[in-house]
Amino acid sequence: MGMMNSTEAVLDEKAVIAAAERALADVAAVRTEVGKVIFGQEQVVENTMLALLSGGHALLVGVPGLAKTKLVTTLGTVLGLQASRIQFTPDLMPSDILGSEVMDQDENGRRSFRFVKGPVFAQLLMADEINRASPRTQSALLQSMQEYHITVAGQRYDLPAPFHVLATQNPLEQEGTYPLPEAQLDRFLLQVDVLYPELDAERQILLETTGRSEARPREVIVAGRLQEIQSLIRQMPVSDKVVDAILSLVRSARPGHGNATTDKNVAWGPGPRAGQSLMLTARARALYEGRLAPSLDDVYALAEPVLQHRMALTFAARAEGMSVRDVVAGLVKQARG
Repeated sequence: MGMMNSTEAVLDEKAVIAAAERALADVAAVRTEVGKVIFGQEQVVENTMLALLSGGHALLVGVPGLAKTKLVTTLGTVLGLQASRIQFTPDLMPSDILGSEVMDQDENGRRSFRFVKGPVFAQLLMADEINRASPRTQSALLQSMQEYHITVAGQRYDLPAPFHVLATQNPLEQEGTYPLPEAQLDRFLLQVDVLYPELDAERQILLETTGRSEARPREVIVAGRLQEIQSLIRQMPVSDKVVDAILSLVRSARPGHGNATTDKNVAWGPGPRAGQSLMLTARARALYEGRLAPSLDDVYALAEPVLQHRMALTFAARAEGMSVRDVVAGLVKQARG
């Protein structure tokens, strides 16, 4: 293949910038529409959107009643995704998620098996209270998140594209919950903590949601357009400075890599998926905030949602009342210098 001449390079760059500017406008329209239905919680909306724009899955952690489910259904509508929801319960079976084979009989009495697809065949799947199901059922979902296909009775079935899982988890350690294993938590691009709303937002919730009519979201883009934006994000250039910041942040969170605080407090640290997640979500955050290239601020802002579910503290650190968030905040502070 011949070298691209300078005119072609300029045209190519112009085309990329034009595409990025169209994406900026679409993402801004999505933000506005979601804001009509979800009040406050800007950080939660932003991080959940970043997971979707980056083509990944997110785990939303918060006590019940903080509009996690409402956020997911709203995003499904606004992004034009075909959505479905599974309420996880202790007696949920893998076939309840994946689907199962049923036997059909035709008029001649011939019998044959037919596969009936389960709720996992959606573009946006809400997995409500994922830690309530047994590990066997969780792993059925988590395998589909990783591989984008399922296998039933030896037959492979591809999941729709795009395929995103937004799972919710209740942080209250109740009886009958099974915490997700570490390797499965790593499948989530981001962990998004959902906190109680600010006073003004809560006032708005009270006024807007208890009247006769409630705001309904409308579709802003279609699934195909979301895929185009996801592909564009992967083409956004990342400067060496930002790549170096990602590497040094992720590596500083691993014990045995020269960071004294980490050595003292961290039992095990994040693997390479953490760096990949930062590379993608930093670009998505730039686009979400109206910029065409990610900065160091994007990396540091995403450190907590990317790292917190990919590392664990030592028993001593937990006994002292430390949290993973404290450790990540400390690492970011060191990195900022």
